[in-house]
Amino acid sequence: MHPPEIRARARRLYLSGATVAETARTVGLPYPTVRHWCRDRPESKQQASALRCFRCRDGVDDPTDPAAYAYLLGLYLGDGHLVTTARVPVLRVYCANAWPELIDACEAAMRAVLATKVQRVQQQGCVSVQSYGVHWPCLFPQHGPGKKHERPIVLADWQRELVVAHPGDFVRGLFHSDGCRVTNRVTVRGKGYVYPRYMFSNESADIMGLCQWALGLLGVAWRMSRRNCLSVARREAVAALDRHVGPKS
Repeated sequence: MHPPEIRARARRLYLSGATVAETARTVGLPYPTVRHWCRDRPESKQQASALRCFRCRDGVDDPTDPAAYAYLLGLYLGDGHLVTTARVPVLRVYCANAWPELIDACEAAMRAVLATKVQRVQQQGCVSVQSYGVHWPCLFPQHGPGKKHERPIVLADWQRELVVAHPGDFVRGLFHSDGCRVTNRVTVRGKGYVYPRYMFSNESADIMGLCQWALGLLGVAWRMSRRNCLSVARREAVAALDRHVGPKS
């Protein structure tokens, strides 16, 4: 008879996305035993969902994949929407058709954070990457009625701690949603110059402030080119964002 905490750990690993074989290796037990715990005697759907939600299970400060959460948070604040009025809440992130690898990265982040199933709904010019789950509101307390720029957007303390630990992933999510890397061309005293720069646009002053804060954590210099548009143009700053963000693809 194995201790109940070992069974609980195996189920948490399996429900967080690990295969039965991976779970068996991690807990050091035979495959048939772990398969029986995870497949033949699964938790109820409500229990399983709660185990996958790192805000509801034991070890609330230990997300399964904190880097994936920081990235998904950036995507959500940019092009995401959480519907809580339906019977089951649904998280949607809208990704342009032009960036297929971004669509894949968004789906992978959803699965790493909470989702067991992710749908791709084709719309005009974009794909809605979406997942239904009763615990999405636990992970994105910024949800609410109306547009994001018309209401306050403030991170919870636990979200700020995750961003401080993974600022590059958070910034990558923001720039993958509402940002871009462009080639800038200027002429000074008759001589042409070409250089890359990053742009981030958002109508929410709060979200813009979060982007500025995260760039500061990375030591990346920025300036506001317009009220709703941030620019990163210094050579060393662009090089830093190339390491953390890179061009969309």
